[in-house]
Amino acid sequence: MTSSDNTTAKPAAKDPWDLPDVSGLVVGVLGGTGDQGRGLAYRLARAGQKVIIGSRAAERARAAADELGLGVEGADNAECARRSDVVIVAVPWDGHAGTLESLREELAGKLVVDCVNPLGFDKQGAYALKPEEGSAAQQAAALLPGSRVTAAFHHLSAVLLQDESLDEIDTDVMVLGESRADTDVVQALAGRIPGMRGVFAGRLRNAHQVESLVANLISVNRRYKAHAGLRVTDV
Repeated sequence: MTSSDNTTAKPAAKDPWDLPDVSGLVVGVLGGTGDQGRGLAYRLARAGQKVIIGSRAAERARAAADELGLGVEGADNAECARRSDVVIVAVPWDGHAGTLESLREELAGKLVVDCVNPLGFDKQGAYALKPEEGSAAQQAAALLPGSRVTAAFHHLSAVLLQDESLDEIDTDVMVLGESRADTDVVQALAGRIPGMRGVFAGRLRNAHQVESLVANLISVNRRYKAHAGLRVTDV
């Protein structure tokens, strides 16, 4: 017997596009009455996902859910967080920390997807802000130690998401997180939306530049009167 005969074969590398079935997960959207949250809720529900919209006011959430239809429900933020398996954070940046801090208990054990972009605006247009923690996603991770925090869905046009005449959204979604199992789930959720693809883009420490790129896309949109998204080539 040669030494090579005793060598244990290495398992085949996992196909990065072999993603889990997420069709049975309940997705909550905090800030689901805003344009971005509402658009994401609509697209996911249209793809067959069970969606709950969260808002500070339950009545407002229910009204938005009724308008969307597709089985979408509305609730206050706390109930939305409790009842969901995956919670997308789509609140305004100035309410980001306060909202998450108040929901720490309800979000414990949940997969949290932060899509908030810390931006400022002046006469020259949009510009990126840098939170003390490094990014909105890292702030979320610091405020939610009992949750599994990821970052995704930053570069989507709210106008296109809400356009009922569009069957597909032609874009990639950069997904960041510490656990590959968690980022796989988020990638799979993105892939539920026709035309969309989730692409793993690193750990949360790399979230700042992904969040910041939205300022550049706003400039693109203003110059070319477009609703620009991103495509990652060669993957």
